[in-house]
Amino acid sequence: MSDVAGQSRRLVNKARRSLYSRMEDASPSRTALRVARLRALHQFSPQAELFRDPYASAILGDAAPGAQELQREDEHDRRMRLFVASRARLAEDWLAAAVRSGIHQVVVLGAGLDTFSLRNPYPDIAVFEVDHPATQAWKRQRIAEAGLAEPAGVTFVPVNFERQSLAGELAAAGLKPTEPGFFIWLGVVPYLTRDAIFATLAYIAHIPGSEVVFDYSEPAENRDEAARATLAFYAARVAAIGEPWISFFDPIELAKSLTELGFDEIEDLESGEIAARFARSPATARSNSGGHILRARRSA
Repeated sequence: MSDVAGQSRRLVNKARRSLYSRMEDASPSRTALRVARLRALHQFSPQAELFRDPYASAILGDAAPGAQELQREDEHDRRMRLFVASRARLAEDWLAAAVRSGIHQVVVLGAGLDTFSLRNPYPDIAVFEVDHPATQAWKRQRIAEAGLAEPAGVTFVPVNFERQSLAGELAAAGLKPTEPGFFIWLGVVPYLTRDAIFATLAYIAHIPGSEVVFDYSEPAENRDEAARATLAFYAARVAAIGEPWISFFDPIELAKSLTELGFDEIEDLESGEIAARFARSPATARSNSGGHILRARRSA
């Protein structure tokens, strides 16, 4: 291993230890808070119709952004806000199709301050929210402090992805293990080890008829110069707060791995395709930053 690679690995390991230490001390994920603020800020933006969330600001309380923060957005911040809004919109559009096809169980993995359970338009589906125990306790406190009732039909399932069995904890919480489910897994995969990622995907693929939606990022070597600079910017930002990205995927290799796990329907959109789908702007639509959102399903 080169000196540069070794130093990089040591910095990542140090940051991961810092993250686990904070979370064990019941401190919430700072990236979860940042994503929640981006969803709330988006509600003030000219593109707000892309993803409407009436609870985004309420659940943040005093930490909620004001409309004036849009004036301070730089291009990096704008792109990240739009990606966060777009991936949520896509996930919930795909969920709507799955509900129409007969899905009755939804699992939100690494939920953070996601508000789907508060906005859930499907009274007949069971929702399971999975997150690290500290982050989940923080969210439930935020719901209470906002004067909101915990939504009916949602079960909170505290799980540490690196240390506990997702299958076991979900079964204990009441998920029907032989019935298909729809798994929403946004803003989580880059922060996990490959072992933890593929253990979760293997579990989902084991259930015929189940689907999963997650986002991921391509490695630096797959990108052009501009996209490498974008990756370096965002990677440095999350590493600086002790929550580094540690897993990246090549789209072709990832599709092969998903097929080997048993998924036989895969839809993978890169950032330029996502922008084009929602007609954000011609310039953005031509650009691929290396970010992806993927839907995989195992046929019944």
